[in-house]
Amino acid sequence: MFKMTSNIVRNLVVKKSTRKYPVEVREPFAQVRGELINDIERCIFCGTCELKCPSQCIQVDKKACIWTCDPFACVYCGICVDTCPAKSLYQKTQYRSPTTERLIISQQGQPRKKAKDREKAKEAPTAEPGTDSPPPAVPPAEDG
Repeated sequence: MFKMTSNIVRNLVVKKSTRKYPVEVREPFAQVRGELINDIERCIFCGTCELKCPSQCIQVDKKACIWTCDPFACVYCGICVDTCPAKSLYQKTQYRSPTTERLIISQQGQPRKKAKDREKAKEAPTAEPGTDSPPPAVPPAEDG
């Protein structure tokens, strides 16, 4: 028992090694993998991130263009970020702030035109004002 007395006295005098998180937040380490973010404007909804995710926290609805992530299931490994072909996923250098309720991140995007549709749109002629386009049809006036 007397062997621990010096250790107890020293712990009373020395600065504490723990912090009162989330009141006291320390700076993150260099190249930390923090909160997962999806730039939905760049996302092509291919589903690669969903297939590669080891914790299965990402769901991609290709038809409705909805990307969903459960941050409580995410292990922040960064595999989805590395495999994203559109480079729409990235990770912040800060962790998510603590919450008391479970939050599911769901983002709605716009459907992308396929390459064939884009080529057809380029080939279709468009009439500009002041060019040789036919005048709009005017219905005949009725005599009354």
